[in-house]
Amino acid sequence: MYLLWVIIIGGLIGWLSGNLIGRDVPGGVLGNVIAGFIGSWLGTELLGPRGPVVGGFHIVPAIIGSIVALLIFFALARGGAFRRR
Repeated sequence: MYLLWVIIIGGLIGWLSGNLIGRDVPGGVLGNVIAGFIGSWLGTELLGPRGPVVGGFHIVPAIIGSIVALLIFFALARGGAFRRR
């Protein structure tokens, strides 16, 4: 049951960060979950464990880290790193 809760919270974090930057996360629900997990890790590494904890995620660093991760992804995708020629 805990794993399901973690996946739901990770997906919500990814969805919220995608909405905050105004772009859809590629990959749908799975992309949101991955963005949430990567963002949580990145945000906690950059900012440390701050703010409330829900489902094992420190919410504030997770959202900020997810936004940073998505901005990096979209910058790489826009620059042609993932485009086929």
